[in-house]
Amino acid sequence: MPDSALSDVKVLDLTNLIAGPYCTKLLADYGAEVIKVEPPLGDETRSWGPPFNDELSAYFSGANRNKRSIAIDLQQPEGRDLILRFLQDADVLVHNFKSGTLEKWGLGYDDVLRARFPRLVLCHVTGFGSDGPLGGFPGYDAVVQAMTGLMSINGNPSEGPTRMGTPIVDIGTGLIACNAILAALLERGRSGLGQAIEVPLYDCAISMMHPQAANSLMSGQIPMATGNGHPNIVPYDMFETSNGKLYLAIGNNGQFAKLCDVLGLPEVPCDPRFADNAARLAHRSEMTEVLSECLVQHDAFKLEPVLLKAGIPAGVVRNVNEALEHPHTRHRGMVVSVGTYRGTGVPARLSRTPGAVRAAPPRFGQHSRQLLSEAGLTEAEIDRLTQADIVREEPRMRETT
Repeated sequence: MPDSALSDVKVLDLTNLIAGPYCTKLLADYGAEVIKVEPPLGDETRSWGPPFNDELSAYFSGANRNKRSIAIDLQQPEGRDLILRFLQDADVLVHNFKSGTLEKWGLGYDDVLRARFPRLVLCHVTGFGSDGPLGGFPGYDAVVQAMTGLMSINGNPSEGPTRMGTPIVDIGTGLIACNAILAALLERGRSGLGQAIEVPLYDCAISMMHPQAANSLMSGQIPMATGNGHPNIVPYDMFETSNGKLYLAIGNNGQFAKLCDVLGLPEVPCDPRFADNAARLAHRSEMTEVLSECLVQHDAFKLEPVLLKAGIPAGVVRNVNEALEHPHTRHRGMVVSVGTYRGTGVPARLSRTPGAVRAAPPRFGQHSRQLLSEAGLTEAEIDRLTQADIVREEPRMRETT
């Protein structure tokens, strides 16, 4: 895409699962050429279903659009030679192998790649980083949520630690990795040199725990789960109405006064217990009771636009299908289709070089021959690599135990 922001960036994507593929999907959405190199078994998430469509799982599809796929056995020296061939004109290499794997294969950044490809930006997505007491251990989203305290601050206090429904650590790590890659590419424009980046799930999870980590570091107190309520702001919670749930996110005294005016409670802001956020926080239960008694008499769907037009942050609590079908979601282009693939749109809009969903997620090894031909291999050489099982056109069967 010559009019895309990253149309001159080539990315070699050796990742699987979620964090790494989500990162490279973001780069691909803005025009980067992303070559997804899969192992002979394929990306694990290809089998994470149902649902499936066109032999692709929804889990895989959501993080791998706009990419081309080739399947290479990196356990074999000739497979690793192909990686070196692809890196000749690549800008970025992203992988999530265990620490030391590239070095074992003779592809270590410090030992080989930095000297051979000085402009290369290498991004290593790891579980816990390469050093420290947990260094080198594999990390999965839910486990890292548990270990970093994210579960302890999620859910209702009576139910105990609760996993966040979306893989927030994986997605957050993918976002942070993408930002780091773009920062390294920007710096390369000044220095002419690439560099290595390490992005551990553990570190990202710790960094995303705001404001709870900040609260803890300042007060020394242990942050607790507050259910749907905000730990620092009141009212900032979910309330029952006559026909559904409504969420209020009142961030300042002005919004609070407007809310009370709309709800016919003009005397409430004058109550010393509710005069400012600190007072409302100290009297959370009383504040919640006052609003609950009032809101249960209202229609959530009629009240939502009234509150929004008054400048009051509020929204009906919808399920996923309702949100995807909402007129505003459709208007914003946040549901897209390419062939039989349906996915979410590109959220950040660049005025001159917008991102786009150009291609559906690839089938296993869909572009192997095309990519090898572009890399300069002859048909005879490609046939030999496939016959030798170095490049696969069908996934190898997984062993069952």
